[in-house]
Amino acid sequence: MKTSSPETLPSDRSRRIARNTVFLYFRMFLLMAIGLFTSRVVLQALGKTDVGVYNAVGGVVMMFTVVTNSLSTAISRFLTYGMGERDAGGTTDLRTVFSTGVVVELILSGIIFLLVETVGLWFLNGHYNIPPDRLGAANWVMQCAMLVLVINLVSVPFNAVIIAHEQMRAFAFISIVEAVLKLGVALLLSVSGFDKLKTYAVLMVAVALAVRGIYAAYCRRFPECRGRLVFDRETFRKMTGFAGWNFFGSASYLCNTQGVNIVTNLYFGVAVNAARGYAVQVEGIVRQFVTSFTTALNPQITKSYAEGRRSYCYELVCKGAKYSWLLMLLFALPFAFESDRLLTLWLGDYPAYTDIFVPLAIVANMVDMFGNSLAMLAMATGEIRRYYLIVGGFTFLVFPVSWLCFALGMPPQTAYVVYIIVYSLLVGVKLLILKGQIGFPPAEFVRETIWKVLAVTVPSVLVTGLVWFLLPASIWRLLAVLAASTGSIALFSWLFAATPGERAYALSILRKYTRK
Repeated sequence: MKTSSPETLPSDRSRRIARNTVFLYFRMFLLMAIGLFTSRVVLQALGKTDVGVYNAVGGVVMMFTVVTNSLSTAISRFLTYGMGERDAGGTTDLRTVFSTGVVVELILSGIIFLLVETVGLWFLNGHYNIPPDRLGAANWVMQCAMLVLVINLVSVPFNAVIIAHEQMRAFAFISIVEAVLKLGVALLLSVSGFDKLKTYAVLMVAVALAVRGIYAAYCRRFPECRGRLVFDRETFRKMTGFAGWNFFGSASYLCNTQGVNIVTNLYFGVAVNAARGYAVQVEGIVRQFVTSFTTALNPQITKSYAEGRRSYCYELVCKGAKYSWLLMLLFALPFAFESDRLLTLWLGDYPAYTDIFVPLAIVANMVDMFGNSLAMLAMATGEIRRYYLIVGGFTFLVFPVSWLCFALGMPPQTAYVVYIIVYSLLVGVKLLILKGQIGFPPAEFVRETIWKVLAVTVPSVLVTGLVWFLLPASIWRLLAVLAASTGSIALFSWLFAATPGERAYALSILRKYTRK
């Protein structure tokens, strides 16, 4: 697979990706700042026990999204693919796709409601490890978490339309509004005279409703979002067929995250759940940092495949994997060496195990996100039966192996180690599947992506580790580690990871803004 320079790529698409990435990074930096402050305020207002209860109970509700996540992915894929076909001269009816997606999400939201009110309440009140004096509040949390989930599910088709149309400015604005509302909720907790955990749960429902209204109002500008809802049997069949096989990937991922969270509660209690909850928050912030890039890239992977531009499509897949890893490395190195000091600055007195969980969670996300562009290519083909049977079955190993390790007396961080090992091996599995399915070249992916990220990662770790080793523990060492990690990653990325075309493109942008 020959790597093209920017001049050989469709210039309007390259500019669109760059412009959308800028909007999403602006969104991400604001969300990161607001999210970090919000987390600190919530911890101080609720306390470690209630934070653990909220994270643990929320994990039970999230287990019921296994089917709906699969369908949400299907809706996004069919909308984006349909736009690519339409741009190439096709006649895909986007309104039918969107409308059918909304109807199906409404049906599945009803199913989720019934499951939470039966199985969820039975498990919470009979088997979960919750302090007896907080069980009543935990039931409030479950009801509110279920309502937030249902509201968010109904919003999925609207979110998919915005991304498919590549309107990242609007997507960024709505996300910022949501973060500000959540910050307002956190600040209100400090003056609330009611049970703070119950108040937090109820106000999060109000935030979800407000954001849902904004999405609906904005999407009125798109023709496919207007008019009465219709239900098309053929579109439904295609969506559910696609979602059915995607189910295996979604099911295994939820078992490996929320499922492990539940098992962690059974063996170690809500205190460790609180630590996992903060690891998940850091993980989410880091994931957003990468998603800001891949969200702008993914629609072009699907559209270019639909148009038959295979070389361009494969190039985007390699870029997505390469830069996903390098962007996450910016966070992984500082937390690997200075986790305790960073968490103290952020949270103050943080729950035990948080300083161990956070760097491991970031590394786990690195290996997961590294293979995400390969998964996007598989979804673009539409032929995912074999792909998800193999991938879903392979990744499901994390859950039983982690449970077995806990049963054998191993510490709670073992689950992250198991996750890292399994998902590292999964990259090779995905490459072999795509080679047999569409002829994707694994050797080129290894040369253009894997070797390049290793050429950046290894020397960056050595440089940062040397700085950490030579300096005594202090705020100055933290600043030195931050500077060393960022500087070394930037330098080695320029030398070993960037292509000549990417260097030329970056220099042209730099010269442009320098002249301005």
